[in-house]
Amino acid sequence: MLTPKKWLLGVLVVSGMLGAQKTNAVPRPKLVVGLVVDQMRWDYLYRYYSKYGEGGFKRMLNTGFSLNNVHIDYVPTVTAIGHTSIFTGSVPSIHGIAGNDWYDKELGKSVYCTSDETVQPVGTTSNAMGQHSPRNLWSTTVTDQLGLATNFTSKVVGVSLKDRASILPAGHNPTGAFWFDDTTGKFITSTYYTKELPKWVNDFNNKNVPAQLVANGWNTLLPINQYTESSEDNVEWEGLLGSKKTPTFPYTDLAKDYEAKKGLIRTTPFGNTLTLQMADAAIDGNQMGADDITDFLTVNLASTDYVGHNFGPNSIEVEDTYLRLDRDLADFFSNLDKKVGKGNYLVFLSADHGAAHSVGFMQAHKMPTGFFVEDMKKEMNVKLKQKFGADNLIAAAMNYQVYFDRKVLADSKLKLDDVRDYVMEELKKEPSVLYVLSTEEIAEASIPEPIKSRVINGYNWKRSGDIQIISKDGYLSAYSKKGTTHSVWNSYDSHIPLLFMGWGIKQGESNQSYHMTDIAPTVSSLLKIQFPSGAVGKPITEVIGR
Repeated sequence: MLTPKKWLLGVLVVSGMLGAQKTNAVPRPKLVVGLVVDQMRWDYLYRYYSKYGEGGFKRMLNTGFSLNNVHIDYVPTVTAIGHTSIFTGSVPSIHGIAGNDWYDKELGKSVYCTSDETVQPVGTTSNAMGQHSPRNLWSTTVTDQLGLATNFTSKVVGVSLKDRASILPAGHNPTGAFWFDDTTGKFITSTYYTKELPKWVNDFNNKNVPAQLVANGWNTLLPINQYTESSEDNVEWEGLLGSKKTPTFPYTDLAKDYEAKKGLIRTTPFGNTLTLQMADAAIDGNQMGADDITDFLTVNLASTDYVGHNFGPNSIEVEDTYLRLDRDLADFFSNLDKKVGKGNYLVFLSADHGAAHSVGFMQAHKMPTGFFVEDMKKEMNVKLKQKFGADNLIAAAMNYQVYFDRKVLADSKLKLDDVRDYVMEELKKEPSVLYVLSTEEIAEASIPEPIKSRVINGYNWKRSGDIQIISKDGYLSAYSKKGTTHSVWNSYDSHIPLLFMGWGIKQGESNQSYHMTDIAPTVSSLLKIQFPSGAVGKPITEVIGR
């Protein structure tokens, strides 16, 4: 029989066990926020430093830990791979995301990284905008690993204007992933995640925030004569925005242009404002950081990429976008302080890739530059027809890679080696080409490090091409005759910022060499969870302090 004394003793023992469990719980922040600023060159931290306020980038630099020598481990350096590699700690050869798009040799067609026809759009009728999922991703993410470590009690949400930049960081089984729909001006998702939009998303969409943000057009935040870090406002190598006939401030017709084409907000700083407001709504709507179970919010600031592509790194438009983003980040961090508590959350900020200077800008300043082969596929197929008598031997040319059509080769009774060798020799004659190599023979190629390792890391035997091309420094693909682009191994594309701030982070900086793939292992170590399944990076001990 259980006497009162034994009952009380049992209560005390159980209470003691529960208290010990709580006391000995793994120390973790209430919330992790992974910020990826699209197309952010490392030098933007300091180019505009004197004009930043105290609460955004400077807060991270002056109270957090800054890694000044972080590089991307692979080529091509594009958005989908960048986000995937940050959150998996892995490379395309392993995690499977070999580009924003790649040519599927079995299907005989181009494939978009998150395209998934087995799912349906949620929040839109557009299949193109809504049929997306992470099914092409072969490895787990740090967000997946947090879910596994907490028996999927952690809330994980991905937010971006871009589908791929929301979906891939959030992983395989998040609470939700949401992206912007150009057809409606609203955030949407797919049936991979849910059958209908959560109430908090509908509430946010119903506010029509994009229209409010563009209502007054876009003028410079500061007097335009203070933008001394940038070129003059009207230069020939900048693209146009909306109905404006010149690439110059102010953009007074932005509201009208947005009504005609909702996707226009992407190429303004207000796309970043919109994204961070959506991220705030995600925190409130999911009560993220409200209890002792760590949650994870991934946020991609994509407008820096769209503005950069359109105007180029030395434009006043890009500078103004970063000054406005700095203020938006200050507001976002202030909201985190209030909602989660200063010291209770961990933030890291990085970029998926950088960007080259515009060709026109480089030419104006007597720097080596030029354009890569304009229509390589068409040009080489003409030469191959003359040489081997077969049409369309090249099926695709993308990501600085050449894909041969196996069926055409077989039907024409041609050997891959013969055709490949011929194309490689022809490409070597191009003035824009530095190296050409067979992806099956990368290890034997006479090219220096780190280029060789980056080609190996970027080569996925199932999804990459048969030939990899390395362009000369400063050469851009021909479609970037205005503005800029990225994709190559050089420092302007591969050197990215990496800042940590908040829970568990001491103040400091380092110039030691680190890699994009070190980010996920570092976050995993801070959270004391298993590394993502395909991780090849290592924890940055200078950040975690041990």
